[in-house]
Order: sequence, then structure tokens, then C-alpha cells
Amino acid sequence: MAELTPDIETVPESKSSPSLSGPLGNGDGMATPDVQSAAMKMERAKEAYNGYAGNEEKPASVEVWSWYLYEFCSYFIQSVLMPIVFPLIMSQIASRPPEPENGASFNSRGLLCRNKEIILYQRLTQRSIPANNSKLSPIEWTSICWAIGLLIVAPILGPISFHLDHGRKQPLLAATAIGIGVIFCLPVGFFKTPWTFLPYITAIVAAHTIASTCHTRHLGLMVRGFTGPFLRERQFPIRRAISGWLSVYATTAGCMGSATIAAFAFYMLREAPNQEFISLWVVSIFSGLQWLVGILHVFTGANRTCETIISASPSKLHAFSIFKYPHAIVSLAGVFLSSFTTMCVFTGGVLFLVGNLCLKPPFLLYIWLIYFIFPMFSLPLLQHLIKADAVKMQLLGFLLLTTTTGTGFYFKEKNWEYRFVLFFAAVHSTSTGLLHAFGRVLFLDCSPSGKEGAFSIWYSWVKALGTFMGFAVVSIAPGKIATSFGITFWTAMVGIVLLNFGNISDFGGALAAKNVGDDSERRSPVRGMDTGVLLQNREFAEGETP
Repeated sequence: MAELTPDIETVPESKSSPSLSGPLGNGDGMATPDVQSAAMKMERAKEAYNGYAGNEEKPASVEVWSWYLYEFCSYFIQSVLMPIVFPLIMSQIASRPPEPENGASFNSRGLLCRNKEIILYQRLTQRSIPANNSKLSPIEWTSICWAIGLLIVAPILGPISFHLDHGRKQPLLAATAIGIGVIFCLPVGFFKTPWTFLPYITAIVAAHTIASTCHTRHLGLMVRGFTGPFLRERQFPIRRAISGWLSVYATTAGCMGSATIAAFAFYMLREAPNQEFISLWVVSIFSGLQWLVGILHVFTGANRTCETIISASPSKLHAFSIFKYPHAIVSLAGVFLSSFTTMCVFTGGVLFLVGNLCLKPPFLLYIWLIYFIFPMFSLPLLQHLIKADAVKMQLLGFLLLTTTTGTGFYFKEKNWEYRFVLFFAAVHSTSTGLLHAFGRVLFLDCSPSGKEGAFSIWYSWVKALGTFMGFAVVSIAPGKIATSFGITFWTAMVGIVLLNFGNISDFGGALAAKNVGDDSERRSPVRGMDTGVLLQNREFAEGETP
């Protein structure tokens, strides 16, 4: 270590000061101002080096579990709250369609449908919200608010990435984002007008994107804490296993949280048949409180998330440093494709089952529970049995996705039997979990040390963008299973081609990001400072501010 810090351990003696080995004068044991200054410079340099060196502390159990906790408390926002709860609340505000005369009626497929399910589907898809000279359906208005939220948060993420990688207030950023999101979950039913959902949804989308950025960055720091800042080639399987298991367990926790909110929403609707609006408002409040519990991970990981590097010349284009890493760009494209396809299948499938197959409410609950609970068992089992890298696990996810969409598209004119619907719900849930868990792992493998924040903003925003676009496609053509499944099938095929022929691998990405190297390669353990280490330490020893 001494060979890396010659300027820290040896401070030039000032010509104007007496010799350090000479008498201190007056025999009072008081150091001269120059000696005090030199000592302070040395102490500052040592503290800075210790703060930014690669000797990172291994994450404690409470830090890991609190990171899982946040996934449990926030995963449902994009999987349940946005595509299910908010459109349902707005459907209760929009104008009510005329009810059929009888208690039930036959649809175009010859299936007997109860009035309640017919009215619910019509409320979700009927264009009843006035907007200028046209009208929008609740799911279309949700898509527009979602898009505005992503547009608003996009320019904010750049400065946030710099503060995450070079600042000292990362816990404050994460806690503030979570707090804002929670606040806007509480009053959604206070004003019974669809237009109030514009600030609600945009604020929640922006807050969740920022909080997700901090959460993703925290994973990169924890993986580095377990493995060290730099690995040899033969040690890379250790990082692969650790990051894979961390992400898989977090995904299972997120699925559990989503199942909780979905089941609670169904229960509230069933228990209060004449007070759906108030019941769904209670679900939104409960969602905000569950999200608030996740704020605990901000404080348990505060010491690690506050670890930053010092930049001698901070770049204003710090947030765009990802474009120097082709592996990261390809993995980011995979994240977009996976989030787009999974949301498109989920939303399109649910609307088709309710509107075209007249799915009974209890059976809809079974599908939701299988969709969110089955990955809690299938993901750890597949990870244990296959032990493949992140690219192969994503390929498996896309293959399962094409199986589901291809089968659904082929039998689009048939009336699906319930047992097959449950089976493919389990298959699709597994593909969704695989793509989410290992898309994150692959992207972080391609993220260089010291730039986790700059890379995490892209991951969170692009993933949210793909999820929104998948929902938006279905909102334009609700109930048309051929459209949603056909688009999803070919998009998944693009993802397979991209991962197969995109020259992407977890080891190649880590090698390009200098997270791993040959056994003969030497590298400074200082995070984010492969070059200029001596220059940085010399500036500290001379008392200059970087």
C-alpha cells in the first residue's frame, strides 16, 4: 500500500520552517504552525485515501435484508399500482356506461358474462375522459400521465447521478424521493376528477425512478463489498454467483410484495361492492405506507451508499459516460425489450381474459397470485439448477416469453381453458422474473467502479420507459390479443437475436468496465481512479481541493 501513496507518507519539509528533528523552541512541547499544517495535510490525505480505497467492508446481514425489503416495498409500483390500481380508480370516476337489462349477457364469443365484469371492462376501456376535442379511456389517461412523469424526471437524473457518485447526500436523495412518492399515494381519492391523477402519477413515476436508481446503485456497491473492487479472471465466477443470488432473492421479495397489494385490491373490491372508489383509495393509501416501510434500507446502507470517489476534474457529461461502454449499451437495450414485452403480455392478457373470456373474479385472483407467487419458487430453483451467466438466463426468459405469446397468438380465436391459462401465467411469471433479475445483474457487470450512479439512472429510466410503452400499446388496442401478443413475440425475438449476436457477455462487460482483468494485470485498488492516483494524493498532501 505504501508504494501507492508516496506523497501521503512523505511530505516535503518547508524551507521556511525549522527542522522537524530540531528543538521545538522554548521547551514547551508546542509544534510550529508549519509542522501542524503538515500533520493536518497528512491526516486529510490518509482519511481521503481510506475513504476511497478498494478495501470495502463486507455488507452486513441487516444491510442485505433491508435491500431486499425495499424491493418488497416498491416492486409493486410498476407491476400493480400503475397498471391495475390507478386505472381502476379512474374507471370509478369516469362516466358509467349503460347497464344491460338482464343480469348477464352473451358476448361475441358466445360466453355468458355477468354485468359487473362487462361494466368494469367497459369503464376501463371506454373513452369517457374529455381531453380537448377528444376523449380518453382511463388506461389511456394513465399512459399519458406515466409518459409525462418520465419526461419530467429525465433531465433531473443527470445532476442526481453526479451527486450519487461524487456527493455525500445519497441517503437524503433516496429518502426524499421515497417520501415524495408516498405523499402522492395518499390523496388520490380526495378529488373525484381524473385530471388530478396527472400530478399524482407523474410525481410517483418520477419519485420511483429516482429511488430505483439509488436502489440499483446500492446493489453494485454491495457486490463490490462482497468481492472487492477488482477481480482476476479466475475469480469472476464468485461475482457472478453473488450478484445473481442477490438479484434473484430481491426479485422474489418484490413478487411477494406485489402479491400482497394485488390480493388486497381484490379483497377490497369484493368486500365493498357499492363503494369501489373508497375501497381502491384505501388500497392506494396502503400502497404508499408499504412503500414508506422500504425507506429503512436508506438508513441501514447509509455508510456504504455515501462512499464516493474524488474527481480531479468533474465532467458535466458524467451521466453520459455510459456511451463509452458498448457492452452496457447492449445490456440496456435488453432491459428495455424485456420490460416492454413483459408488461405488454401482462396487461394485454388480463384485459383479454376479463373483456373477451369473461373471467370470473375468483379466477382472476388465482391468476394474479400465481403470476406473483410462482417466481418465488421457480427463480431460486432455476438459479440453483442451471448456474448459468446473466446472458443465458435472460435468453431463457425470452424463450419462455416467446412460448407464451406464440401459443396465445396461435389460439387467439379459441376460448382458452382455465388450466392452460394458469399454466401459462406461471410460465410468463418465470420469464418476467428471469428478465428482471438478470437484466439488472448483466447491466451492473458492465458498470465501471465509481460510476454506478451514472449507469443506474439509465437502467431505472429505460426500464420504466419499456414498462410504460408496453402498457401504452395495450391501452391503444385493449382486448386485441393478436396485436399485443404479436408485437411482444417479435420484440422478444429481437431480444434473443440481440443477446446471441450482440457480442455481449457478463465477463466481457466486466472486462471492459475494468471490474475484472488478467492474473498478470496490476491495478490500483482505489475506486474509480485507475489513473492519476498519485496526482490525487499529492493534491491532498498540498492542501488543494479537488
